Amino acid sequence: MRPEVAIVGAGYVGMPLAHAFADAGRGVVLIDVDPDVVDGINRGESHIGDVPSGELKQLVDDGRVTATTDFDAVKEADAILIALPTPLSSQREPDLSIVRSAAELIAPRLGRGQLVVLESTTYPGTTRECLQPILESSGLKAGEDFHLAFSPERVDPGRTDWTTRNTPKLVGGLTQACTECAAELYRSAVETVVPVSSPEAAELTKLLENIFRAVNIALVNELAQLCERMDLDVWEIVEAAETKPFGFMSFKPGPGLGGHCIPIDPFYLTWKAREYDFYTEFIELAGKVNANMPYFCRSLISQALNHGSQKSLKGSRLLVLGVSYKADIDDVRESPAEKIIKLLQKAGAEVAYHDPHVPEFDGLRSAGYAPQEYDCVVIVTAHTTIDYDDLVERAQLVVDLRNATGRNGTGNGKVWKL
Repeated sequence: MRPEVAIVGAGYVGMPLAHAFADAGRGVVLIDVDPDVVDGINRGESHIGDVPSGELKQLVDDGRVTATTDFDAVKEADAILIALPTPLSSQREPDLSIVRSAAELIAPRLGRGQLVVLESTTYPGTTRECLQPILESSGLKAGEDFHLAFSPERVDPGRTDWTTRNTPKLVGGLTQACTECAAELYRSAVETVVPVSSPEAAELTKLLENIFRAVNIALVNELAQLCERMDLDVWEIVEAAETKPFGFMSFKPGPGLGGHCIPIDPFYLTWKAREYDFYTEFIELAGKVNANMPYFCRSLISQALNHGSQKSLKGSRLLVLGVSYKADIDDVRESPAEKIIKLLQKAGAEVAYHDPHVPEFDGLRSAGYAPQEYDCVVIVTAHTTIDYDDLVERAQLVVDLRNATGRNGTGNGKVWKL
């Protein structure tokens, strides 16, 4: 089958996209720089949990999905979707080098009538100010010779209720014709498409979605720190507030932000806002609060050892339970577990971790599940495969940063909660 859709980037965004288009009957080619990933896909082996290998293999065997490292594959496609990482630099500024490099490889291969869509989360103006000039170096003009649009990914790894197929898809094109072309493409694989007025509108909408979460998580994280001083249970407070049927949306505190979006995306907007002499104070304050949470958790662990076991952090044997950034997935991008482990090690603790989804992490290998062998077990990610009642029974001391122990942990002298 001729690849109608070329997807650049076979990661957490590209793979579910490929699955959705191929499942809808489209031919898809995935382009990735990692030959091992490419070879695995061509064998029908998925490296992304949201795309089961059995389903991928069927699509590969049917000729609807192929993978390659060769950018020449974009020449035959009707649409080219760019689904690549947009990280932050060490100075917390946008790093679009990966997207730029891909665009530079696409430009000389671009043909008349093709559609190019950027899916990577970024600041408003990227599609028009960054991607368009690179692609037009081909001699073709966006909006006339080829279509250009932005359609942000809305992937939430591990979810089965909201997937690429049934999560509404935003589309903002450089021109009305660009928007209509992109919308037509996505309607072939996605149930609901939401056109907006421009790429900038779509870019900022995506940032708003993640900034909304970051700010509200910061609010409850700050409340958790206050509750610790007031000797109140923040989890009880949040659960009580949840009973109001209107005007309140529940967010849970935690050890810090993780994943590919929420810890990163707000800084794209704060950086862009400075171009307009504007300072996004709510966003930057939320970033400070959330960035401080691993340090607060380190102090809580030290306090629990000191008062609960008459031990110091230095020399204690600790088991970090869960290192992926959210429950029941293997994604460790920006996981707060990394910072917490480093802080504990710097304080002189002997740290191991156990995670059934992550065999290796930050130079360590997942240890066997033996909570009774450690001075303290720290629940950083609450995977549902763990029996937390049994954990409380077996462990000497538990620091629960996710309320995984629930009511069994509340009031239990062995359990210290965030």
